[in-house]
Amino acid sequence: MRITGSTVLLTGVTGGIGAALAAELAARGAKLILTGRRAEALEPLVARYDARGIVADLADPDDVERLAHEAAGTEILVANAALPSSGELLDYTPDQIDRALAVNLRAPAVLARLLAPAMVEARRGHLAFVGSISGKTATKYSALYNATKFGLRGFALALRQDLHEHGVGVSVVQPGFVRDAGMFAATGAEAPAGLRTVSPRQVVAGVVRAIERDRAEVNIAPAEMKVLTAIGGQFPGFSERVQRRASGADRTIRSIVDAQRDSR
Repeated sequence: MRITGSTVLLTGVTGGIGAALAAELAARGAKLILTGRRAEALEPLVARYDARGIVADLADPDDVERLAHEAAGTEILVANAALPSSGELLDYTPDQIDRALAVNLRAPAVLARLLAPAMVEARRGHLAFVGSISGKTATKYSALYNATKFGLRGFALALRQDLHEHGVGVSVVQPGFVRDAGMFAATGAEAPAGLRTVSPRQVVAGVVRAIERDRAEVNIAPAEMKVLTAIGGQFPGFSERVQRRASGADRTIRSIVDAQRDSR
């Protein structure tokens, strides 16, 4: 799928790696439709990249349907928006659980459902879901986040099989610890000792590669993290025991959780 000249809907442009994705997609000649929840943060990006802007709250089912309607003609969806959703489940209210599930899982699925028929008819299009390495193995203080990212990965990989015969590609891109953007930039937390981070630029390159080469799954993480998540996915009990001994990782996650709780 060629990005140049294609109409691309990018969600979550005002947070995390969204701005970096917008910059790269615009540089490659995409016709951008940018969406975010806050108009004051969205408008400067719309002006900078000569894009269309649609203000929408992805936790609101009506807003998700309106977004899909207003973004009709989208040829590439980059579903990047997500809530961190870290912390112990007992600290979340039912409304907060609903919001995390809606933004991280329901909204990407509904957008795919509403935008894919036109792609199927044209036999051309791509759906790219930005997930997380947390969609491959479980970690402490991440039950809700793991649930959404495990679900997004399963959804994307199954949908890919469904749409293959119709000429529409589907990918899931899964970053590890990202520096200079997202949770680490927002909270000031440091990655656990011995685990390297990746840059927003590497994540953006992974998304571009997924779209242009129709990759099923692109994992953006150092080799050691890829190995650890592969082991954790196959042997969860062993992974749990290893994580219990990794006090540095525990402190990192706890600092992120505390910062998120302060902002809720």
